[in-house]
Amino acid sequence: MRMPLRVVCDFDGTITKQDTADAIFSRFAAPEWHDIEALWEAGEIGSAACMRRQMELVNASLPELDAALDELEIDPAFPAFHAFCAERDIELMIVSDGVDYFIRRILQGAGLPRLPIRANRLIQKGERRFSLGHPHKVQDCASGAGTCKCARAAPTATDQRTVLIGDGRSDFCVAHEADIVFAKKSLLRYTREQGIAAFEYASFADIQAAFETLLPPVQADVPCLDQGLSASA
Repeated sequence: MRMPLRVVCDFDGTITKQDTADAIFSRFAAPEWHDIEALWEAGEIGSAACMRRQMELVNASLPELDAALDELEIDPAFPAFHAFCAERDIELMIVSDGVDYFIRRILQGAGLPRLPIRANRLIQKGERRFSLGHPHKVQDCASGAGTCKCARAAPTATDQRTVLIGDGRSDFCVAHEADIVFAKKSLLRYTREQGIAAFEYASFADIQAAFETLLPPVQADVPCLDQGLSASA
């Protein structure tokens, strides 16, 4: 079976080495952001409300945010994986419950400014104040997420196969829907608990190596996966 691929990739802790929003909140937000995080972890508020309320506690100028974002590192193997997908016409989209401005700034610094991004929108409310908009929110999202990953990960064609690359809680719902899952950290634990087949990875070098094994040569017209593809739960 040969089917076109759509790769849905998380950003914070997946492409980046740490959670971008947490790094910004730790540096610029009032300490109450931890209390809001605890409410989300306890399931008392959704992630959209959590992120928005935390962002409204940030006291920083845009240049200060830029300087802090420029210090954050991405997985050094991600640019090569991005080039690998582009060479094979594999659709690669970042779908994140993080902040679009943060993602774009970091990708621009890595020389990757044109990737499609679905994330919460940063809104500047004053010289040192911000909030968030949620252009990709879905009304009945079970987790109350600002970006409903399941809705954004849905195939755009009946013959399309979805690959999820993720690491955390915001990826849990998509893991049930994706055809193939690459997981680490809490997402890997979740897939094992739920009996969801997933490939374990440490970096994008591992993911690219798996793709190179499973995909046909680059000369092929349509990116696809082999019928014999399997993963260990």
